[in-house]
Amino acid sequence: MATKGQEIYEEINRRIDSGIEKADAFKALAEEASRPYDSIRGSYYSYKKKIEGGESRPRSRKRETTPADAVEQATVTLRKAIEAIDREVEIAKERAAEAAAEAKALAASAAERKAEIERKIAALES
Repeated sequence: MATKGQEIYEEINRRIDSGIEKADAFKALAEEASRPYDSIRGSYYSYKKKIEGGESRPRSRKRETTPADAVEQATVTLRKAIEAIDREVEIAKERAAEAAAEAKALAASAAERKAEIERKIAALES
């Protein structure tokens, strides 16, 4: 049985494969599921991280920390920081694309919305 995260991941990927932009797929699925956009996006990326090997392995119980262990732990932490930066950039790009789409939609409807308000003002003034 698939987890909720897996279902969301697979559905978003189906939509992307059909030609829908990722941000639009998140938005549509969030609306259909009556869930917040960030919840859908978080589930998607959490599951993606899990299947790409992002889960940490259980720690062994060593009695001492060797210099090699310390270097390995520091390296793992720094590599995770690099991955986090990549995720931040990807999320920022998605937010920028969403903002650009919203600005385009607002600009496209601005004249019509203003005209409607002007008609209402005229009706009130007469």
